[in-house]
Amino acid sequence: MGMRGRDQHSDEPRGRPGWGAGQRGKRGWYSDQQRSGQRFEPPSQDADERRYPWQEDPDYDRSRGGGTCPLPPLPEDHSAAPDEEEPEPERSRSAPPPKKLTVTRVAAWRSRDLTQRMVRLFFSLAHADGADRSGLAKFTYAWMGNYAVDAAMAVALANTLFFSAATAESKDKVALYLLITVAPFAVIAPVIGPALDRLQQGRRLALAASFAVRVVLAAVMALNFNSWLLYPAALGCMVLSKSFGVLKAAMTPRVLPGQITLTKANSRLTAFGLAAGGVFGAIASGFAWLWGSEGALWFMAAMAAAGVWLCLRIPGWVESTEGEVQTSLGDPGRSRKVPLTGHVVVALWGNGGIRVLTGFLTLFAAFVIKHDTQHEPAMQLVLLGLVGGAAGVGSFLGNGLGSRMTFEKPDRLIISCLGAALAVATCAAVLAGLPLAVIVGLVGATASALAKVCLDAVIQRDMPEASRASAFGRSETILQLSWVFGGALGVLLPPVYWIGFVVIAALLALVLAQTILRGRGGTLVPAIPLRALSRRRRRSAGAPATARSSAGS
Repeated sequence: MGMRGRDQHSDEPRGRPGWGAGQRGKRGWYSDQQRSGQRFEPPSQDADERRYPWQEDPDYDRSRGGGTCPLPPLPEDHSAAPDEEEPEPERSRSAPPPKKLTVTRVAAWRSRDLTQRMVRLFFSLAHADGADRSGLAKFTYAWMGNYAVDAAMAVALANTLFFSAATAESKDKVALYLLITVAPFAVIAPVIGPALDRLQQGRRLALAASFAVRVVLAAVMALNFNSWLLYPAALGCMVLSKSFGVLKAAMTPRVLPGQITLTKANSRLTAFGLAAGGVFGAIASGFAWLWGSEGALWFMAAMAAAGVWLCLRIPGWVESTEGEVQTSLGDPGRSRKVPLTGHVVVALWGNGGIRVLTGFLTLFAAFVIKHDTQHEPAMQLVLLGLVGGAAGVGSFLGNGLGSRMTFEKPDRLIISCLGAALAVATCAAVLAGLPLAVIVGLVGATASALAKVCLDAVIQRDMPEASRASAFGRSETILQLSWVFGGALGVLLPPVYWIGFVVIAALLALVLAQTILRGRGGTLVPAIPLRALSRRRRRSAGAPATARSSAGS
């Protein structure tokens, strides 16, 4: 009677794994660690750890047991000092989501987060490859400001000069547009380029001065929008813009990082400039819609004022131009002018031919579309948008391809671009129509952008630093004259697709032949001995005077 039965509680294990007598009359669950360990700890006496009948079932998921189930071991403490926690700012850069989720708040949060990501991407691209240390990043901002000012002026003058030319509203206005387009280069080639070569110090100040004068001219245009003062002010702005471009091309090698080539730097500047023109052109369109063209001009003045500050932030080592001399297309003779190299001349011929095609297509397509879709202005804008959009895509594509090339054989690349332009113009002459005009716009813009990158790289590589500004001034003048010549052909030829493209294809074939021969040392254009003629004229003019003086004595 004094002995207890085996079904009663005892200090011995009952035979079921995990069960035992911790205390008399108590049962507890042992974990694997407790079962394998040497030390035994009795279960807790809390009321929350009460056992329930269904927990006696062997199939019961014991991982969901009561509070006596031991927690998994804590992870190791990897916390470091606050100054050692570097990866966290990546998460904190994004804006936190709204606490109360609504459609409007979520949309605003998404747009804000996307904007922050785009800004971070822009700065990372602008400062990549050592551009922040060499000064290329700050130089890029100033170049983007120039594009922004030009885009704002184009939007402001859309209803006066540019729009009338683009839609072929009046041939008289188109002629005025071409005159204003080419007039700046009549000043840049003989005056601006040599003046920049002789500028010994202060290139940053020259860039800033171009923006400062445009602030004044933009204010003049805004206050005299319906006056004749609009046209000379617009002409002055274009002269300053082209002068900025010439000086930029001469200054780019001074801010070139060691990690990238000059070609990639030129393509990067062009891509950032086109992006700035698109963004700030859209903003200027908003100002024009709200406050008219005058509002867009005041926005242009504000952007030009910001450009002054951006130019002054360029590093000071771009200012030195000591020892620079002018360039010439021929034999320097006794002058100090440096002649252009053979590769530069070949690149100029090829680029000139492609610019003739792009200038021709710009105005010829406008006149043909207006002729074919009379009394349908909406359709005219759509078709012009197709041609212009294809040209824009081609420009980005050409600059992208140019940034990946080294131009070890520039003559071959220039001839290939010109040959592609000739091939697509020939196809447009045979298969006349708007789809071929769109393809011509795409291929022509791609070839023009790629050939221009090649020309800049060849000038910056082959020409000495002492003559780059003058060389770029002359090259820009030649290219702009070629564009105006093509635009004049587009105005003068009848608005029929096959006639226009037959003429332009024949002209491109002649230019291609001249480019190939020029690369081999020959030419189709006979050399004009201008220097010898001038000497003969001076001698012939001096001979009668000598005879008269001798007769009088």
